[in-house]
Amino acid sequence: MPIDPVVSAGPSTAARPGTVAAPKQSLDSEVFLQLLVTQMRNQDPSAPMDTTQMISQTTELASMEQLTRLTSLTEESFSLQMRQVAAELLGHRVTYTDADGQEQSGLVEKVSYAGPVPTVTVGTELVALDAVSGVIPATA
Repeated sequence: MPIDPVVSAGPSTAARPGTVAAPKQSLDSEVFLQLLVTQMRNQDPSAPMDTTQMISQTTELASMEQLTRLTSLTEESFSLQMRQVAAELLGHRVTYTDADGQEQSGLVEKVSYAGPVPTVTVGTELVALDAVSGVIPATA
């Protein structure tokens, strides 16, 4: 007599046809918390996790979240510094390397913050701030 396999009555964990869940590529606080909960669920009941270990892991989670915030603030600060430097170049002569690899120079007439890196307008050329290789004061 054949025995039928047992089927779960709960919601299916299988992906819907045509959809694929993208795996996480970074260890963020959500993943860290899921690992901690999984560890607690699967621990040996006769030897539960030591409270010192749990406090240590919770502290690591808090530290990771603070480092993530600090990284975000540092990136924002760098972006603001680039904008400030670009604005200070107005009216100054700059040198830069053009698309052909030739060194060019000219007066900065405009600044644009439209892209991730500010650009300065030198004559008719749009020059990314990180392509500027030198600055000559306007009074020189």
